[in-house]
Amino acid sequence: MATATDQLVGFGLVAFSLVLFVYYTLWIIVLPFIDSDHGIHQYFLPREYAVIIPVVAGLLLLLFIGVFIIFVMWKSRKPAKKSD
Repeated sequence: MATATDQLVGFGLVAFSLVLFVYYTLWIIVLPFIDSDHGIHQYFLPREYAVIIPVVAGLLLLLFIGVFIIFVMWKSRKPAKKSD
């Protein structure tokens, strides 16, 4: 059974993901159909960032995965045998 702290952290991550998904969906799908002089546009970044942010996030994710794999492989290597 999960502890109360684990459940709270899980709920927070799900809530954050839901808010991020709704924001991005509104930004990409709904906002182009609203007039550009409408006040709601002030709450969203320019449209160029809709591509730049996910690309940078994906590259950082690949970088961290690569560094993690290199670190684990480096830590788990066995010492070379000496030949006499």
